[in-house]
Amino acid sequence: MIHPTAIVEPGAKLGADCEIHAYAVIKSNAELGDRVVVHPFAVIGGDPQFLKFDPATPSGVRVGHDTVIREHVTINRAIHAGQYTVVGAHCFLMATSHVAHDCAIADGVVLANAVLLAGHVTVGENTFLGGSATVHQFVRIGEGAMVGGAARISRDLAPYTMTAERDEVAGLNVVGLKRRGVPREAIRELKAAFHHVYGTPGNIRTLAAQALGLSGDHAFRTPEARRFLEFFSSGKRSFARPVRGRAAADEAEV
Repeated sequence: MIHPTAIVEPGAKLGADCEIHAYAVIKSNAELGDRVVVHPFAVIGGDPQFLKFDPATPSGVRVGHDTVIREHVTINRAIHAGQYTVVGAHCFLMATSHVAHDCAIADGVVLANAVLLAGHVTVGENTFLGGSATVHQFVRIGEGAMVGGAARISRDLAPYTMTAERDEVAGLNVVGLKRRGVPREAIRELKAAFHHVYGTPGNIRTLAAQALGLSGDHAFRTPEARRFLEFFSSGKRSFARPVRGRAAADEAEV
């Protein structure tokens, strides 16, 4: 369904059963998967807000299947030729959220109202960002993370963690892990890995690498714990950390 007042430019690619509501704009460089819903006044594939951008650059936006894009959402295309800003499948982008150029959003991500992602941000699958949260350019947010409303994120946020205020890690997203059916043993290992990385004096990257090399009874074997630790081996920015003196992880029984 395409509303008569919607603008779908020639060249735009729409999958089966997409819904494009009144006054939405789908630019020629946009590719939408099956059953994507775009609500009024959203703009998909607009030029990036980048001072040196050449509008003739052949770049685009790709949106995965079954994603819902609410009112006034903007998703800008990439700044380099042949590149794409990517939003995964089964995502929910609430009203007035903004996805800047070259972002890569994985499947199952929720951006609440007025979330702002700067350029080149990556967001792992099943992550939730609360209303009005803002994320600095080139930041990585790991899978299964939860970002509080109005949070300001300028450092990389490890998988499965919760962050609020200014880069303040509040603990593990245990509720989210349980809701997704993550095994109890994986949650136990994640707690141990969390304490090893954040609760031990030293360089976070070094501590995570050491933890990955542990053997015997101290080894981290579950995929979730290893993904958490491996996150610290890459990236160019520093890492969000717990505030000293506050609880670093949920100590409730799993």
